Amino acid sequence: MADLATLLGELERLVQECATQLGQASSSEELEAVRVEHLGRKGRMAGAMSALPSLGPEDKPVAGRKANEVKARLTAMLEARQTELDRAAEAEKLASFDPTLPGRTPPVGSLHPVTLVTREICDVFAGLGFDVVDGPEVENDWYNFEALNMPPDHPARDMQDTLYVTDSIVLRTHTSPLQVRSMLAQKPPVAVVAPGKVYRRDSDLTHTPMFHQIEGLLVDRKVSMADLRGTLTAFVRRIFGPETNVRFRPSFFPFTEPSAEVDISCVMCGGTGHIHGETCRVCKQTGWVEILGCGMVDPNVYGFVDYDPELYTGFAFGLGVERVAMLKYGIGDLRMFFENDVRFLSQFS
Repeated sequence: MADLATLLGELERLVQECATQLGQASSSEELEAVRVEHLGRKGRMAGAMSALPSLGPEDKPVAGRKANEVKARLTAMLEARQTELDRAAEAEKLASFDPTLPGRTPPVGSLHPVTLVTREICDVFAGLGFDVVDGPEVENDWYNFEALNMPPDHPARDMQDTLYVTDSIVLRTHTSPLQVRSMLAQKPPVAVVAPGKVYRRDSDLTHTPMFHQIEGLLVDRKVSMADLRGTLTAFVRRIFGPETNVRFRPSFFPFTEPSAEVDISCVMCGGTGHIHGETCRVCKQTGWVEILGCGMVDPNVYGFVDYDPELYTGFAFGLGVERVAMLKYGIGDLRMFFENDVRFLSQFS
């Protein structure tokens, strides 16, 4: 039968010897070795406790309490020594730190060029007093077509290459439905721009089934074609520079009358039609590139939103964001916007 006094003395010596070894440990590895020696599954503490079953019934509780006390003391000593080593390592690290060394600049991501151009365009029109509005991409046929003067049998619907969800629900083909929603939500004056994704059943080198548009609308008393021309000219020159020439050509859109296409002097060749003696591939030697469509709101549209066409006039316009981004940044391939090449995107940091 084991002797209680011997076991208690062995446990006390274990604490003293552990304290000595901890004082000599100078690294986390050495500290771990001390822990394993004393508190490991096959360590000295476990060896001492193996004698516990052979004690008499009245001695076992005494030895058990002492063993728990010693284990707690050893654990506290190990933790305290680990804290000392951590503080010493931190102090050594700080002592070797040179505050005069240059900092390390963390890598910074960048916004997509389509996002950059969208924000820039919206900022320009916000500065002109327009509100930026948003709305659903899955749209009712009435908002997408009918309220924009395109009834079910209108031939202009064939120009849209529409993606239908049901017979009356479509993926919006333009952001013009937000013009209708804005007019239904308030009485004139109305001045809004509507950026967002649009969808058409079209995919080739120059078209994608999803792209981005920004539509604009201004309705008030005595709004004229001159207001439209002045607004869009100011916008173009803010985006492409004050020397940019602008021209308006007659065109057709079902929800504007009269309608026009807006061209700007080619940003690649400066409107000359040539680059270093070669034909400009962007404007095809004409010196002009199309940038957007516009016109005066057709009075028929006012009937859908309960505006009086005798009191109010207005203009609307729409542009493709990708096209503006390609011209602004000199991007020659539409696919670069969707290929997620980090080398391309990093240029816009």
